Amino acid sequence: MTTEAFYPIGTPGQKWGPEEVAAWRASQEPQRSYEEVIRLIDALRTRFDVAEYGYLDYDLESYPLFAIKSRDWRDELPVVLVTGGVHGYETSGVLGALQFVDQHAVDYAGRINLLVAPCVSPWAYERINRWNAEAIDPNRSFRKKSPAQESAALMRLVEPLGDRIRLHIDLHETTDTDESEFRPALAARDGLVYEPGEIPDGFYTVGDTENPQSEFQQAVIAAVAKVTHIAPADGNGEIIGSPVVAPGIIEYPFKRLGLCAGMTNARYTTTTEVYPDSPRATPEQCNAAQVAAVVGAIDFMLAHEQRPV
Repeated sequence: MTTEAFYPIGTPGQKWGPEEVAAWRASQEPQRSYEEVIRLIDALRTRFDVAEYGYLDYDLESYPLFAIKSRDWRDELPVVLVTGGVHGYETSGVLGALQFVDQHAVDYAGRINLLVAPCVSPWAYERINRWNAEAIDPNRSFRKKSPAQESAALMRLVEPLGDRIRLHIDLHETTDTDESEFRPALAARDGLVYEPGEIPDGFYTVGDTENPQSEFQQAVIAAVAKVTHIAPADGNGEIIGSPVVAPGIIEYPFKRLGLCAGMTNARYTTTTEVYPDSPRATPEQCNAAQVAAVVGAIDFMLAHEQRPV
């Protein structure tokens, strides 16, 4: 299968230029409002500190970026970073992050400093898209001189915290549109041939090849398994083309790929992947799976924080 059969923008075999990016952007219409997310954030202001950490500026469109912080922040406590909506279309990452804050953050008061950026890419959230307005994937842009405003703003937010960040969990989804829309668009944008892949039915995590923390990943999987089903390996023993190293776990080189989960030097890092298109999962279960992953990750960190590295 080739890009000709799948994507209407660009010339097969040629990378997009400014004209193609502009045509792609013009085709992206808002389908929901970021104001819905802001209202959920505002509802938390009586219990948590909320800070505007950046501002996206896309011609006539602009979006404030918000982070939620522990009100009882103490410098001697470890910092837990939770990020959602790096890919704006991955709804349970946004809503799951906010649901965790609303329902569980109080359980960790006095034990951790919590920092949550629930909707890193609001332009894409509104358009149910993976990329930002410039056809850039923020989750490949967490590096110095980032080309993505969303990634650069988040890195500026966390940079002063340095090694005080002990845990970073980045909440994502794997959806059917990854194959029907986003991977064909990626192939077209980069002038490549689209090679179809397989979407796994269930939850999985992505660990860092340079810092796998296998026990930690397995603890997250165990926590989520109480809420929803875990993705099996395909016939090749893989999930989305990567070898399964333990049930429901694959690994990527976070920093080399410019992934959000690799932007800190946290001891514990993971990327969650919920499958919202499964006939076996409701939107509520998808949100609950993200919440369970965050709770399981923090509980593991707290239980093992005193162990030697």
